[in-house]
Formats: sequence, structure tokens, C-alpha cells
Amino acid sequence: MNRPTIADLAREAEVSVSTVNRILSGTAPVRGTTMQRVQSAAERIGFYGLGAIEDRLRKTAPSYRLGFLLQQSNRELYQLFRKKIVSACRERRDEVIDPLIDFVDLLTPENISARLMALGKECDAVAIIAADHPIIGQTIGALREMDKPVIAYITDQSAPERAAYVGADNWKLGRTAAWLIAQTTTGSGRIAVFIGNHRYQCQDVADASFRSYMREHAPRLFVEESRPTHEESSEAYNMVTELLETTEDLVGILIVGGGISGILRALRQAPEEKRANIRLVCRDIGPETRKGLSEGLITAALCHPLEATSAMLVQTMIEEIERDGPGPTTQRTVPFEIVTPENI
Repeated sequence: MNRPTIADLAREAEVSVSTVNRILSGTAPVRGTTMQRVQSAAERIGFYGLGAIEDRLRKTAPSYRLGFLLQQSNRELYQLFRKKIVSACRERRDEVIDPLIDFVDLLTPENISARLMALGKECDAVAIIAADHPIIGQTIGALREMDKPVIAYITDQSAPERAAYVGADNWKLGRTAAWLIAQTTTGSGRIAVFIGNHRYQCQDVADASFRSYMREHAPRLFVEESRPTHEESSEAYNMVTELLETTEDLVGILIVGGGISGILRALRQAPEEKRANIRLVCRDIGPETRKGLSEGLITAALCHPLEATSAMLVQTMIEEIERDGPGPTTQRTVPFEIVTPENI
């Protein structure tokens, strides 16, 4: 197979051959947005001169190295986060962003803290998804002293040294989930709540607001104590299987952490007449959630819009890098989406 030519690259990027030649030679100015478009096209077609294009970009535009500490590399949802973050970095028009994305599979505070510090030393700013824990907070403080902003992403941190939070309004998310279940059920019954870990602020706040709505508007429904899945689908599967075998009046399930695939597996194995009366609301969307929605097993998914959230995250990280001196913690709220079987 012949390697792509300059003409192929120009056609893919929708620019002239002379523009590509100017970028490769570095002899004449080219707009940064045009160079980034050519860079993206070169990546898509495997153009041999990609290194030269990237070098030209680095020399003509402000450049930042941004670190992103995500969780559980085996979960499709976090792989989607990774793709959207990379796209958000590539789509910046006025800067060159080098994204460095790391996954944490061992979710102990000590391991997350060590990985956060290692990433912070290599980057200008770091975004983190993690449970709120004092050990992690100490690392956030240490990075702040090194002028390395740490931005909490999706779930907030209590460390006062954090630079910003980017994510949904989790109080509204929990009450919306409660409204959906209350409106789609009749009579009395039980509701099971599953969280990943009580230290995830986004989950704990959503859990509290869910209960707040139910106490106020649907006292006919009994909300059971929260069950932690530890972000493991197998644990969620075992708990829901037992719940279905021992509970006759289960009418609703709320899951605000990891484990949706385990819950869906348990429901698929249950008798149809039993699962038909259960309303399931989850948060975030991935291939497994989409499948559950299409099957009618999930009533609604309350999701972070991945493109908008990733773009806001990158913008916030750049702003924090450029901030002149310490300031108040930035709060950036991105409205969540409501996905149902009818609008998926």
C-alpha cells in the first residue's frame, strides 16, 4: 500500500497543497487553526510528516501539557472519557495541548495519591476523578505548592487547595432521579440505592438529595440503606440477585456509581413479571447502559454530556494555569442529560 502523499493530506484537510508545503517547510506563517486541522488529518491518514507538523505547531502556539487521572481502564465509560478528552484537546484553536491520560485500577487512596503526584510532576495541571480522602487532599495541597493546579472532574474534592470543580449539579441529579421513579410507580414499595463508595462526593450528594425528595413528595416509597458496590459489577450483580430473591415489593433501583452491568445481568436473569415492575435509574452512559435502555430495563440515565464536559474541563485547566496568583475555587457546572428508551 502506497504511503499518503502531500496531495492526499491536503485533500483530507481541505486545504491547498501549498499550505501543507508551508507548514512542512516552516518558511511562511500559517494560522494555528489551519495547522491543527492539517495535524488531525495527518493522524487520520497516517501521513509520514506528522512529526514535522507537530513540531511546527509547538513552535507557533502556546503549549500546555495536561494530565488526566481516570479510573478503571477496563470500564468502557472511562475509555469514552479518554476519547472525548483527547478530542477536546485536539479541537483547541489557540493552544497546543499535549494530553497525558493515566488510569488507576487499584482504587486505594495511597495508590491514587502516588499516581496523582507522578502525573502532576510531568504536567502543567491535572484533572482527577477520585473518592474524597485526606490522603488525596494532602497530595492536592502539595501540588498546589508546586504551582500545579488540580481540577476535580465529575466528583468534587474537599481539599481547599483544589483549583476547580467541573461537573454536574449532583443535588439536582438526585432529586431528578427521585422524581422519575416517583412518577413512574404507583402504590407503596421499596427502593434500593447502590453507590460505588461513600467517599465519592457526587454519589453521596445525589443519594442525599434523592432521599430528600422521597421524604417530601413520595413517603409511600421506602428507600433502603445505600449499598456500596465498590465500583465492581460482580458485587452489584450478587446484591441485586439476592434482593430479587428475598424482596417481593421492590419497585425501584437507583445506581449512582459503578456496577450497572452487574445490575442489568441480574435483572435479565429474573422472571419477566418481576423485573417489569422495577424502575431503574442510573447515571452516565456507555455501551452497556445503551443496551439496557434499548431493552427497556433502564427507565432513565442521567448523564454527563461527554463532549461539553470535556471541553469545559480543558478550558478550565488552561485558565487555572494562566491565573495570576491564588483565588477562589472555580465551580463549573455542566447540565446533565436525561436519556430514556424513547430518546436514546
